[in-house]
Amino acid sequence: MANTYVQLYVHYVFVVKNRSSLISPLWSENLYKYINGIVAEQGHKLYVINGMPDHLHALVSMSPKQSPSDLMYHVKRSASIWINDNMLVPGKFSWQEGFGAFTVGKAQLEAKIRYIENQQTHHAKASFKEEYLKLLAEHEVVFDERFIFEIIDCDLPT
Repeated sequence: MANTYVQLYVHYVFVVKNRSSLISPLWSENLYKYINGIVAEQGHKLYVINGMPDHLHALVSMSPKQSPSDLMYHVKRSASIWINDNMLVPGKFSWQEGFGAFTVGKAQLEAKIRYIENQQTHHAKASFKEEYLKLLAEHEVVFDERFIFEIIDCDLPT
C-alpha cells in the first residue's frame, strides 16, 4: 500500500466465555507474551496488555492491512488453542463472542497505557460491568443490553 500512512491505536477488551475467572496469574504473563506474538505476526504492534481473570485489555497500533475483527479472530482463536493445548484450565477454554474496540488518540496514549497497566487497582473500585458500560458511554457506542453481558449478568435494567 504505497503512500498509505496510518496512525490508528485501538483499545481492545475481550472476555472469557461466561465471564468465568479462568486466566490465572500463574500463567497470564505467558499468555500476554503469546498474544503479543500473534499481534506481531498479524502485522501490528502491541503496546500493552493486561487484565483480570475474566477479561483482557490490549492496546494495539493497527496496520491498515487488517480489520479489528480479523485481528481479534486470530488473537482469540490462537490464544484459546494455546490455553487448551497446554491444559491450563479444566475443561475447554473459550472466549465470549464479540469484543470491544475503542480508538485512542495520540494525546491519550500514555493515559490509556497506564489505565491498562493498572487493571488490578482499577477493579478494586469498579466491576467489569461498570468499566465496560463506562467505555461504551465515553465512546458513544450504541448497544443492545440484551446481548452485552451474555447469560451471567441478569441484573441489567429492562
